Amino acid sequence: MNETARSPQGPLAGLRVLELGQLIAGPFCAQLFGDMGADVIKVEPPGQGDPLRTWGRTGYPLLWSVCARNKRCITANLREKEGQDIVRQLVRQADFIIENFRPGTMEKWGLGYEDLKKENPGIIMIRISGYGQTGPYASRPGYASVGEAMGGVRYLMGEPDRKPSRAGISLGDTLAGTFATVGALAALHHRERTGEGQVVDAAIYESILAISESLVPEYTIEGYTRERSGSFLPAIAPSNIYDGSDGMVIIAANQDTIFARLCAAMGRPELKDDPRYATHVARGENQKELDDLINAWTETRTIDEVERTMIEHAVPVGKVYRARDMLEDPHYAARHALVDLASERWGSIKMQNVFPKLSATPGRVRWSGPETLGEHTEQVLTELLDLTPEQIDKLRKSGIV
Repeated sequence: MNETARSPQGPLAGLRVLELGQLIAGPFCAQLFGDMGADVIKVEPPGQGDPLRTWGRTGYPLLWSVCARNKRCITANLREKEGQDIVRQLVRQADFIIENFRPGTMEKWGLGYEDLKKENPGIIMIRISGYGQTGPYASRPGYASVGEAMGGVRYLMGEPDRKPSRAGISLGDTLAGTFATVGALAALHHRERTGEGQVVDAAIYESILAISESLVPEYTIEGYTRERSGSFLPAIAPSNIYDGSDGMVIIAANQDTIFARLCAAMGRPELKDDPRYATHVARGENQKELDDLINAWTETRTIDEVERTMIEHAVPVGKVYRARDMLEDPHYAARHALVDLASERWGSIKMQNVFPKLSATPGRVRWSGPETLGEHTEQVLTELLDLTPEQIDKLRKSGIV
């Protein structure tokens, strides 16, 4: 690790996070802390490590480099007393501990909140699980896909005549990790006033529920159940994906004044006064007809032409990007939305940068994820626990680290 990596910068510099998570939800939460400057120490089981180390489209763990960036990684066998003792000692010097095991696992290892707060009364324990730490489903295993289904979003995704689709990313995991981070920072504010730590209980299904807008009130008040509608929202028109001659483009002009500008942009200013389209309600009632009309205009033009015309008339518009489009976009470049990092495995690797951007104390990606399992075990155990090389060697020989 270079000297820059040893000296974290950012608004959370000086805070220490102990991450016991695996795969995406817990590690993503810890990634957000690391991006903002916290010292993140990831604890993995010896011999195998986080399964994310081996996940990749062709066996190459590119996602690992994103989720493990800015972290120091050590190994400890949490099924053995000596490994549990390592965690307890590290907790004494930590501000947060993150775990996303099935509820009850940490208690089985003697590492539940009641155990850990004896070591550090101010510790904030971030617990991410499929269904939360309480309730009749708490002990069930839960992945993001299941949480997305229970939270309601999976039913709404896709075309109405097909089975529900998925987002193409683990939406439930990253949302749960994000909400867990928000909760943890709120708990930190409480601790600064009282000295007390607490548990942050983040359920994947509730992270989906939290973004469900008015889905529940619509049913309880109006008896209305939202259904899959494909690329548009019913009664919100025009706001859809339209075909260009060489690609796809999104136009969002459902507000009255913006719709009038869209009509002018298409050379059809009379449409804004047409009774079928003159109001928000009317456009919703004639949504397909309006979308077909707009598509007939866009499909005779390139997406660059459509975008340029819409921008000239102040109509919200956007190309449907893939990764290569992001790499070529000047706005991405101007805002440094992507970052290029040195990597032992790849030479360099480009990935999403830290977000959100802070004006006075911005976070940053200081290094890509550690390549080898237990890369920082000796460093952390020496630096924080004052273990000697002989003691560490003994732990290695016994399979604890």
